[in-house]
Amino acid sequence: MGFSLSKSVTQSMRTPFSMKNCLQLLCNHKVPVAGFKTTVKSGLILQSVSNDVYQNLAVEDWIHDHVNLEGKPILFFWRNSPSVVIGRHQNPWQECNLNLMREGGIKLARRRSGGGAVYHDMGNINLTFFTTKNRYDRMKNLTLVVRALNAVQPQLDVQATKRFDLLLDGQFKISGTASKIGRATAYHHCTLLCCTDRTALSSLLKSPYQGIKTNATTSIPSVVKNLFEKDPTLTCEVVMNAIAAEYAAYHQLDNHITLINPADETLFPGINSKAKELQTWEWMYGKTPKFSINTSFNVLYKHSHLEIKVFIDIKNGRIEICSIEAPDHWLPLEICDKLNSNFIGSKFCPIETTMLTNILLRTCPEDHELHSKWNMLCEKIKGIM
Repeated sequence: MGFSLSKSVTQSMRTPFSMKNCLQLLCNHKVPVAGFKTTVKSGLILQSVSNDVYQNLAVEDWIHDHVNLEGKPILFFWRNSPSVVIGRHQNPWQECNLNLMREGGIKLARRRSGGGAVYHDMGNINLTFFTTKNRYDRMKNLTLVVRALNAVQPQLDVQATKRFDLLLDGQFKISGTASKIGRATAYHHCTLLCCTDRTALSSLLKSPYQGIKTNATTSIPSVVKNLFEKDPTLTCEVVMNAIAAEYAAYHQLDNHITLINPADETLFPGINSKAKELQTWEWMYGKTPKFSINTSFNVLYKHSHLEIKVFIDIKNGRIEICSIEAPDHWLPLEICDKLNSNFIGSKFCPIETTMLTNILLRTCPEDHELHSKWNMLCEKIKGIM
């Protein structure tokens, strides 16, 4: 009933990437000759030794930008510590619970491909299929994954859909797809849920923010399931080995996985600058398509609730228009006007908002009740960021 790989076979399939034992990869003239090169006749199977989402996304960018893939396709396996990855044209405030992510130390990343938001942890496998543009074929890649899973467990009912997802038992999503197509090269990457934390996935990919209006790409919620829940033998290692074997057979490659360190500048010159760019506020949040928030919240005042109205326009992650309206008897109009004018041009984020409000608070009269209301209002505003 399928197969399993012995420890010795598993170990022999993974070899560290070095200038002595790696295969020859032809790179474009932009890359120094001392970089990622040595002999490949027909392709490579790579696996990252890093669990850092920014480093692994940088590998995708580096290969896409620098490697000549003509006749030399690459399969890249990578796994990340807990993180949420959104598509290039998405709005993080709309796609995930940023407050919960900050509390839990969950990383946010914006990839360079399109598509929807996904949750990554060590129970999820990421696969990237690199080819030339004219060999780009998502369905072929997904069919290969299905064959690999069936080789391990023939009773598994996994099908690729027209949306290029993989469904288990016709209803549970176990894989989502995104891609990037350049002038000469392309890549298709997908997730594969082996034993991911489904509770974290569902809570983090659920935005609590109300009143967002945007034209950004919106994710489509799906019911998900882990392969491990169907068959406990389907661990990440077993699944990766099976896919590698199927990929090697299809492309007539040696069946081994080459381990790479995404932080190694001797292999990937300039890669650390790519990883740093992916971590910048300007990329993660500043690339969000223009959007607005029109919402309200209540504050308690003398045993009753008062409504505070908030309208904010955000462009490039910064506040372009700000209108905070509070009842004049609760907070003087000049205080609201001061907030509105000072927020314009600032980053739409709680850290910068805290800094600005603390500075403004020092300019207000020494009035304990006024300061208490000010702090309450600012905490509410930070709650929507």
